[in-house]
Amino acid sequence: MQTLIPPIGWCGPLNRAADMHQAGLDYIEAQLVPMNLENDAAFEEAKARVRELPLPALAMSYLFPHDFRLVGPEKQEMRNRAYFDRVVAMLAQAKSRIVVLGSGWTRNVPQGWTPAQAEDEFLQALSWCADALKGAGTTLVIEPLNTKESNLVNSVADGVRLARQLNRAEVRGLADFYHMDEENEPLATLSAQGDWVRHIHLADTGRLNPGTGSYDYPTFFKHLKTSNYRGLLSAECGFKGEPIAAMRHSRQFLEREWNKA
Repeated sequence: MQTLIPPIGWCGPLNRAADMHQAGLDYIEAQLVPMNLENDAAFEEAKARVRELPLPALAMSYLFPHDFRLVGPEKQEMRNRAYFDRVVAMLAQAKSRIVVLGSGWTRNVPQGWTPAQAEDEFLQALSWCADALKGAGTTLVIEPLNTKESNLVNSVADGVRLARQLNRAEVRGLADFYHMDEENEPLATLSAQGDWVRHIHLADTGRLNPGTGSYDYPTFFKHLKTSNYRGLLSAECGFKGEPIAAMRHSRQFLEREWNKA
C-alpha cells in the first residue's frame, strides 16, 4: 500500500536540534524537563531557543520533572497546573502538534492506593490538561510504558481505553514500539485502535535506533497504514555508532520500510 510517509523526527534536548537538522530529519521532539520551566529566566530562555531552532519542534515530550505526582498523597495540583500552563505556552511558541504524557513516576499507583483510585486521579489530570489545551491545536497523547517503568497504563489498548473514557478531542493515545515489544503487545493493536492512536515512538532491539535490530517493522508499518495513520514518527532511543550517521541511517531505513509495507 503506497502512502506518503509521515514526518520523521527524533526525541532529544534542544541542543541536539542542529544535529537532527544535519541528519535530514523533519523535526525535533523536544524534551521539556531540561528546559526547567518553573524557573522564570529559564522559561524565557527556552522560548527564545525554540524560536531559533533550525527545524520545527512538532512534538514535545519528557513532560513532568521527577518530583511531580499526578496520583497519590504527594500530588500538588496547583503546582502541576501552573507548570502545565507554561508547557502550553512552550507548545504555542513552537506550534507543536503533540505533547506526550509518559512520565511514569507521576502516575504510578502508590502504596495504599488502589489501581481504580489511581486511574481516577489520572483521568482527572488528563481532564485539566485537556482544558488547558482547548483551542491550542496540540493533542496530548498518553504514552503506555512497560511494567518496569510504570504500574499504570502499560499497553496501547489501555491508553486508548482511557482516552475514549475521557472523550476529549485534546487527548488521544500513543504507540511506542519499544514498550509494545517489552510487553509483547500484538502489533495488530495499531490497526484495531484506528484514529485513537495519534502519535508513534520508534526504536529497535536494545532500544537503539531503527534499522539496527530485529524489530518487525514490516508488520508494524502495515498495521499503521491499515489504520490510515497520519501523525508523526519519532525515534526515542539511543544510537548505534555516531549520532548523525545513525539518524541518517534510520531515516533511510524507515522510508524504505514504510514504502515496502
